[in-house]
Amino acid sequence: MSEDRFLSLSEKVDDLIDLCADMKRENQILKAGENSWRQERKQLINNNKDAKSKLESVLVRLKAMDQS
Repeated sequence: MSEDRFLSLSEKVDDLIDLCADMKRENQILKAGENSWRQERKQLINNNKDAKSKLESVLVRLKAMDQS
């Protein structure tokens, strides 16, 4: 293998190593973001359940007031 071809191949391997490192960092960032929005989604679902429960309670009291 000629010196030029070897250097070219070596540069390509280095580029691939850099690309893999970049992709690993990006993947970690994406996973952290996913965890964040999953937690936010869980909190929003709980808030929605709480609001629904409170609204149902208000409706029951309004119906009771209407019937008396």
